[in-house]
Amino acid sequence: MTDAVDDAALAALRERFGGAGALAERMGIELVEASAERVVARMPVEGNTQPFGLLHGGASCVLAETVGSIGAGLHAGAAGRAVGIEINATHHRAATAGTVTGTATPLRLGRTVATYQIEVVDDAGRRVCTARLTCLIQAAG
Repeated sequence: MTDAVDDAALAALRERFGGAGALAERMGIELVEASAERVVARMPVEGNTQPFGLLHGGASCVLAETVGSIGAGLHAGAAGRAVGIEINATHHRAATAGTVTGTATPLRLGRTVATYQIEVVDDAGRRVCTARLTCLIQAAG
């Protein structure tokens, strides 16, 4: 069962992770769940397609980077901040309609590094993109 992010929590996340903001907002990325164990967001395919109507790889990569970055930021917490993001993505198929959903789950969470596995799927549950995001965690201050 997915714990939806309520409006107040979503507003706080948007304020804290505003950098995930402008482009993600233009692309219609909607945060569905955000916790230490999992970050889930959806994005419409419409409006994020190439001229021939397929979701382009850059769009699914932005979705993957958004969910992974929020996860790393949540892991860093108030005592730190996530910096130095590296993402490696593989595109498996193009989506042509509906939405795609990106889910980030932690692979390794340390004091100085957080690594997330990300899967982007279409409405039928078929993989569109898989990615691995690694982020350095820096002490606040």
